[in-house]
Amino acid sequence: MSDTVAFPQSRACPYTPPTAYEPLRAAGPISRVSLYDGRSVWAVTGHALARELLTDPRLSSDREHRSFPVTNPRIAAIGPRRVALLGVDDPEHNAQRRMLIPGFSLKRVAALRPAIQRTVDRLLDELVEKGPPAEMVGAFALPVPSMVICDLLGVPYADHDFFEEQSRILLRGRSGEDSVRARDRLDAYMGGLIDERAAGPCDGDGLLDELIRRGRAAGPLDREELISLAIILLIAGHETTANMISLGVFTLLQHPERLAELRADESLMPAAIEELMRFLSIADGMLRVAVEDIEVEGGGTIRADDGVVFATSMINRDADAFPAPDALDWSRAARHHIGFGYGVHQCLGQNLARAEMEIALRSLFARLPGLRLTVPADQVPFKPGDTLQGMLELPVAW
Repeated sequence: MSDTVAFPQSRACPYTPPTAYEPLRAAGPISRVSLYDGRSVWAVTGHALARELLTDPRLSSDREHRSFPVTNPRIAAIGPRRVALLGVDDPEHNAQRRMLIPGFSLKRVAALRPAIQRTVDRLLDELVEKGPPAEMVGAFALPVPSMVICDLLGVPYADHDFFEEQSRILLRGRSGEDSVRARDRLDAYMGGLIDERAAGPCDGDGLLDELIRRGRAAGPLDREELISLAIILLIAGHETTANMISLGVFTLLQHPERLAELRADESLMPAAIEELMRFLSIADGMLRVAVEDIEVEGGGTIRADDGVVFATSMINRDADAFPAPDALDWSRAARHHIGFGYGVHQCLGQNLARAEMEIALRSLFARLPGLRLTVPADQVPFKPGDTLQGMLELPVAW
């Protein structure tokens, strides 16, 4: 049965894995699926096996590898391309990550929390002043992380409409050609910003200026690498967290008993963020390619050049790792989810994302206790399965 399952597929409910993936759960922890172009690849659905393989150096993240799997025609149109952090292996990946770790450390994020709170409070002030109804994605879920990542990087928030739109087209444009043009516009934008900073004193306190200064001290600046790093941080820094906030709000409104628990005891919020990361699994489909044969106990052999996809939504609902996995449970120990990935490529910005989600959700529901959808839940539009999961719109009142 699993041989006929296409990957990826859209969800029927925005926080539930596609029903068509159920044969994969039955066949798990690894089976075969087909991509949009008919290519057959391995799909990992078991939690223990996923953590084992995500730390196996025989699986590569190199997007330029001739056999790297592609899950939609937009990415195929862009073609093989070196992608900083996400699309390179060690030692290059480690060198890039080490440059960025100080900017996303627990200490740095702790120092940012007051500024994040001020951003959230200002956006909520504007919502309250305008009054209901409101569209929560555009008014809150997207601006929070967008403002924060701009401040962290030192990118002008005045340009947010441009880079948010180009990011949207890149990730879920109507055609491959649209995505290529969006990528080129982002490259040109970030390249221009970097050239402008590099030509001056570069004395800003943003991470972009910091990287340029560090590059000067170490030798000639690798402009293309810096552009790629900055774009990855900019896109990931606002797209992923915006999706988690919007989908988190929708999910909590659909689970009023869980929301009531959070309102009654704010100390539950850190555990709730981990459980929401597990439950929502917005990045459903991490990709790798095998560079050597890998024997999988009870599952055959992953051959060199085989593509491998990690079905995050299924892995994070593996009953062997998470009893009653389809239940939302704040008392669960969920920190071992792979919502932020696992291994050397685990999300660099996860500390920042946790802080943003915690502050945004806690403040939103405290400030707007009567928050509710203005349309039936099944009429709220959400994103298709071949991109990051989240809400396209979230119409609310209070």
